[in-house]
Amino acid sequence: MEPARSGCPVNAAVEAFGDSWSLLVLRDVMFGDRRYFRELLAGSEEGIASNVLADRLKRLVGAGLLTREDAGPGRRAAYSLTEASIQLVPVFAQLGEWGVRHRPTTRRLRVRAELLAAGGPELWQEFMAELRAAHLGEPLPHREGPSVMRRLAQAQAATP
Repeated sequence: MEPARSGCPVNAAVEAFGDSWSLLVLRDVMFGDRRYFRELLAGSEEGIASNVLADRLKRLVGAGLLTREDAGPGRRAAYSLTEASIQLVPVFAQLGEWGVRHRPTTRRLRVRAELLAAGGPELWQEFMAELRAAHLGEPLPHREGPSVMRRLAQAQAATP
């Protein structure tokens, strides 16, 4: 990890994940459950180029926001969120809520942001626990009903 340009916390955060492609790659791993290069490339709503994706994945691993599975020859390497990136869930929720309020969006692509905003910090914590189980191997706390990930995916799939 390279030293930050300054000691400002906002600058340090922006240097770690602040460019739009890095945030979108994290979004797709976090909310789209895309863990492999080809899944991230094919599933990109914004049409990320393969060289840009490779660069951002390398940067995110270097910044400690993703880990890359050490795959053997001929095997696909999986990317996983780290605790630091999982703690970005509230940031993503608030960015999405701001985008819904202040930018033109489509119904299908804003439904997750609306659900996260409506659920607030309690839902964010629940989602973070699910991400920790999926990406860090932590035990999943018992809960009734469908997971947050499932609710987000179902809402998006049901929206034209």
